[in-house]
Amino acid sequence: MHAWLCENPVGVDALTWKELPTPEPRAGEVLVEIQAASLNFPDLLIVQNKYQHKPALPFVPGSEYAGTVVALGEGVTGLQPGQRVACLAGTGGFATHTLAQAAQCLPLPDSFPPVDAAAFIMTYATSHHALLDRGQLKAGETVLVLGAAGGVGTAAIQIAKAAGARVIAAASSDEKCALCASIGADATINYSRENLREALKALTEGRGTDLVYDPVGGDLAEPAFRAIAWRGRYLVVGFAAGPIPALPLNLALLKGASIVGVFWGDFARREPQANAAMMAELGRWYAEGRIKPVIDRTLPMQELKAAYALMGSRGVKGKLVLVN
Repeated sequence: MHAWLCENPVGVDALTWKELPTPEPRAGEVLVEIQAASLNFPDLLIVQNKYQHKPALPFVPGSEYAGTVVALGEGVTGLQPGQRVACLAGTGGFATHTLAQAAQCLPLPDSFPPVDAAAFIMTYATSHHALLDRGQLKAGETVLVLGAAGGVGTAAIQIAKAAGARVIAAASSDEKCALCASIGADATINYSRENLREALKALTEGRGTDLVYDPVGGDLAEPAFRAIAWRGRYLVVGFAAGPIPALPLNLALLKGASIVGVFWGDFARREPQANAAMMAELGRWYAEGRIKPVIDRTLPMQELKAAYALMGSRGVKGKLVLVN
């Protein structure tokens, strides 16, 4: 097997493509032959030693992937060699093969292609948990999605529309706004040239948005929060812009608004039955054509460093997927 190995987490340039022995699965594990792996923002942080989870060195990055089970460890049931699966394991995906806990593998029907499957779990689970569980989104409400052309942003647009909401998508270019409109956004804001707060006032006739879905943080947080409606909910999803914003808490008081943290990974660990029900619903929605990952492009697995560069330039719309 071959894999991108991180032996010193000082950044992407330190990764090396190496030939390694193909491992044997231990109890509870499966060996997966990887067909596709998507690039997510945590995959950048983890090789820079900036992510909350710091795996033992050396490690293979790549949190999310899809492939075929080729061998089973002792005690594994419910999977078999030849079974197609998607996995969100945190590491291991940027390779030709990896070991995964059987419990982390989502069996896939033949109608679910590997590129879509590799770009599905993290973004759609995060957005579903954020909007419908933490945000308690109801049909007819208005949702602002920040960073709307990215992986979680495009997923959030589709899930909010599936739930019957009105969606305002905010992105950094006209091209990205056009993408958001093409997948269902009712209105768009190019925040590189429009005043976000004023645009939101105009689009909501001064009422504000019921939910703010924020995976970006940085300078957009406060104007978005200032334009929130009475009893609005501000969903703290992540900080792709880098800086973690400090919101004036008097705004929460004046608006009767809630600041709601979203941590899907811990939700899945602490509430596995609720998470399983959510994933089943997402699978049904995909089969019905209500949601579908937006794939910016695919690249060969050996071009991982070029993929990182594209993500760092903020030129990716939706998800970028590496394929073997």
